[in-house]
Amino acid sequence: MLVNCVAYQSGRKVADIPIEDISEYVSRPDCFVWVALAEPDDSELELMADEFGLHELAVEDARKGHQRPKIEEYGDSLFAVIQTIDPDPHDPAADFILGEIAIFVGRNYVLSVRRRTSRGLQVVRDRAESEPENLAHGAGFVFYAIMDTVVDRYFPILDQLETDLERLEVQIFRGDPTRKNIENFYDLKYRLMILKHAVAPLMEAVGKLFGGRVPPVCLGSQEYFRDVYDHLTRINTAIESLREMLQTAISVSLTLIALADNQVTKRLAAYGALITVPTLLAGIYGMNFDSMPELTWRFGYPLVVGAMVVIDAVLFVRFRRAGWL
Repeated sequence: MLVNCVAYQSGRKVADIPIEDISEYVSRPDCFVWVALAEPDDSELELMADEFGLHELAVEDARKGHQRPKIEEYGDSLFAVIQTIDPDPHDPAADFILGEIAIFVGRNYVLSVRRRTSRGLQVVRDRAESEPENLAHGAGFVFYAIMDTVVDRYFPILDQLETDLERLEVQIFRGDPTRKNIENFYDLKYRLMILKHAVAPLMEAVGKLFGGRVPPVCLGSQEYFRDVYDHLTRINTAIESLREMLQTAISVSLTLIALADNQVTKRLAAYGALITVPTLLAGIYGMNFDSMPELTWRFGYPLVVGAMVVIDAVLFVRFRRAGWL
């Protein structure tokens, strides 16, 4: 559906306009139109493609969705795909809600297409309209503002992942290591990789918007895109640090589980030894052969029982000192 269709000129909002008037405003000097769509159908995209002369390949990507983060250049225009990552409002520990924003940027237009994300771009529009000196740079500044807002929304996600890792690290040392701990670590690793897949490709693409040959629509806004690149670099560095810490935590958990299993094995071996000695003696004297002189001894029974107790007592003390019991 159509969310907004607004015309801007010389850094100021001109008016909310109907789609039919887009061609009139884009022909004006220093004027551009920003159209925002949410979950559009094919007919709406085709209409926008006709109004702005969008490349068919870019339109096809926007229609299908589920694209890798990227920025592609088509003549004097750009097509970008940015992934959105939102926590589940009902269960923050659940898997992320993944969406995307496709952005078409030309000299005199910006078309944003949102899919599978409930968080809109009104905050971006309010920010751009409150900075007329920056909005005067044209569509390139709006492109930056959208990208900057989406990237800034990654930081709370990163903070939550760091908090989850710290909580899990405390759990593995305060309680007995379990399979559930390992599952939680791998779930955290999965969510971390989702953020990594959203950041790494975008960082590579943004790096081409401020250095070397800059696309025409980004001229005059290079320093802003460099700021976005710095934010992405910070997030990517933090992700790599978290991955190393997470891998270490998983290794520690597996080691603790192995140590716990080893302790159980030692206890079983110790108790087995305590049971084996009496069983051995009882087995020997349970054979009842006539030629066994001990069978006729008056103190044979208490002597054998006493031997069992003494030997088990010695073994118990030795095992306790060795830490097996």
